[in-house]
Amino acid sequence: MHMTAGRTFAFIASLLPAVLSAAPVADTVYRNGYVYTIDAQDSVHQALAVRAGRIAYVGDDDGVQELIGSRTRVIDLQGRMLMPGLVDGHMHPQSGGSRLLNCSLDYQRLTVPQFQARIQACLDQEKDDPKRWLIVVNWFQQGMQPENVDMTRAALDALKTTRPIVVRSSFGHSVLLNSKGMQLAKVTRDAKAPPGGKIARDAQGEPTGILEDAAQDMAMDLLPPLTPKENLAATRAALDAMRRQGVTTFLDAFTDPETLTAYRQVQRAGKLTARAHFAVLIDHDKDAPGKRVAAAVKLARQFDQGDIRPAPSMQVRHAKLFMDGVISAPAFTGTMLEPYWINRGTAEQPDWGPGSDKGPDSYFSPALLRATLHALARAKLDPHIHTDGDRAVRDTLDALQDVRATKAGKALRPALAHGEIIDPADYPRFAQLDATPVLSFQWAKPAPDTVGALKDYMGPKRYATVEPQAVLQAAGARVAFGSDWPVDPLDQWFALKVAVTRMAAPDAGAEYAGRLTQQPGMSVADALRAMTINAAYTLRMEKQVGSLEVGKLADMIVLDRNVFDIPADELANVKVEQTVVGGRTVWP
Repeated sequence: MHMTAGRTFAFIASLLPAVLSAAPVADTVYRNGYVYTIDAQDSVHQALAVRAGRIAYVGDDDGVQELIGSRTRVIDLQGRMLMPGLVDGHMHPQSGGSRLLNCSLDYQRLTVPQFQARIQACLDQEKDDPKRWLIVVNWFQQGMQPENVDMTRAALDALKTTRPIVVRSSFGHSVLLNSKGMQLAKVTRDAKAPPGGKIARDAQGEPTGILEDAAQDMAMDLLPPLTPKENLAATRAALDAMRRQGVTTFLDAFTDPETLTAYRQVQRAGKLTARAHFAVLIDHDKDAPGKRVAAAVKLARQFDQGDIRPAPSMQVRHAKLFMDGVISAPAFTGTMLEPYWINRGTAEQPDWGPGSDKGPDSYFSPALLRATLHALARAKLDPHIHTDGDRAVRDTLDALQDVRATKAGKALRPALAHGEIIDPADYPRFAQLDATPVLSFQWAKPAPDTVGALKDYMGPKRYATVEPQAVLQAAGARVAFGSDWPVDPLDQWFALKVAVTRMAAPDAGAEYAGRLTQQPGMSVADALRAMTINAAYTLRMEKQVGSLEVGKLADMIVLDRNVFDIPADELANVKVEQTVVGGRTVWP
């Protein structure tokens, strides 16, 4: 067929509308729903379309119609809620996954006989090998019954075994050893705890079997490392737990090369079902901070997988620092501005007042912290800093103020994790320094670890300020959420419920009824923002995930109910019906 140039152009032009109209056809369309975007206006729409792993449309049902083609998968939400996938800004997934495979006490409040029976049952399932450690996990140390029961090696020595035993507190800051374990770990009367650690002792100076913080390494360093097969199993178990809960992006807040290797293997097999971010430990020993930071940079270069894309990948762009331990009894390793309170009376006639112990000094000295943060800023690694006590928070904010004065320091996105006690004078400093508090919402409830392990030891004025979630936000802070799993079971929806109500589960018992202090709870919208876009900000992901907006990655979850249409007490019952990462359904 012969055409003139003009007729050829007209022919091609006549085809253009068909080509253009075919181009935007979506891979998947969700319609007839409550599409909660968490954009700047918290907009709600009816429909959303996905193309090539990204969001191509957010709007009403009529508007999405033109994106539906013969191969488009159309999902009728039937009024159900579609929202961004959850971003967990602080967890320990490899530990969580491995604990799903270990002898577990399941975070239960136990009497000593129940504690012993659970561990004996694990021992009885395996051959009694005197050279093989039994590792027991998810011990709710602060929940032991009766309250303040003295836990020592004697509880473990009574068991029928020749094996060394280590029982790991769910808080991650304490372990309990039996005598065989203490012998192997060389925990003797004359043993000295490493810096940042504590060996608990009785009135006669004998070690009790409890090791706190860095002293845990005296035992933990003796345990055989997970085999590559075990590491891989832990990774897969963690990812399975996350996708069931709707977690589509997470930060592993303390990683190691073995964990990174396992995740890389899963990612290369196309089985990574959440966007994986990792923080490399920067220790507080006497090594030059530059040397420590250089080692972290080397690990990042080895495992970081570059630009974000629809398929989940690995990013290693954070450094983890510990400023203190935990403020809860019996550890008292949280660094405080004022002393912990002590009982100078008796159990029957208590006389509580300030003692002399303010906990340890911050693990990083002011000079070392400033030098480390400056080195991280130059290396473009964001600091993720464990700060549980108010002195640890104050010291960290002071150092950040110094670092913010530099060009490199201005670009940092620092996060302060936990913040269970923060001096109210420091609340506005988070906004002033653009430092994000990453908080575990589920801790803000009456429970053994708040009432039993904090109330008397903080004194009434200070106790009234514990778990300052809504008040930090009111002071201008960008509050983000991090579950800290496996310190608690991975239950994001219970955490949401506690954020709003500051109340425990209905079956917690009469002693834990009511609200935790007189502080307000967060609104559902504010809590969800903390669990999505705010946490994404700490990972430098807010332009890619955390809200449902055109151009962003299609990381979304479908819920079985609308969280805005149910009583706050029922938020814990929410179930995730579908989890989507980069446009691909990963659950169910």
